[in-house]
Amino acid sequence: MSDWQERVDAVWADDAVADDARIRRIDELATERAVDDPIALFERAGARDSAGLENAAVSYYRRALAGGLDESRRAQATIQLASTLRNLGRIEEGLQMLKEERERGGELADAASAFYALALVSAGDAVTAASVALETLAPFLPQYRSSVAAYARELRTAR
Repeated sequence: MSDWQERVDAVWADDAVADDARIRRIDELATERAVDDPIALFERAGARDSAGLENAAVSYYRRALAGGLDESRRAQATIQLASTLRNLGRIEEGLQMLKEERERGGELADAASAFYALALVSAGDAVTAASVALETLAPFLPQYRSSVAAYARELRTAR
């Protein structure tokens, strides 16, 4: 990990930093990189998003994704952008992004599923949301995996 990323991570790890100060500190660190650096744009988006400045975060997320991120950050940026879009009332756009991220698989597929379930609830489809959540949870249960997975499928097909 680079020194730059370690300094960014330290800003995120400091719970005493207020939202506006976190944005300023991340922005300062971002100036050390190219203006269109996708990683710096991703960090700037996250700082705004976590501060509740969702509208400001969207363009940073989109620019970061368009600029090309490594797989882990790409998945994070997609999930975070989709969640932000849901919070802004752009539920269908967020749903589509999360559906694609779930289907892509990878290390954050379960996280994408969790946010997909939240977006489904926002879209008024709580039954499908419950099905997705249970389907995602089932493999982690110490017992009843098969039963919970079957109930998740049943919820989805009962519609």
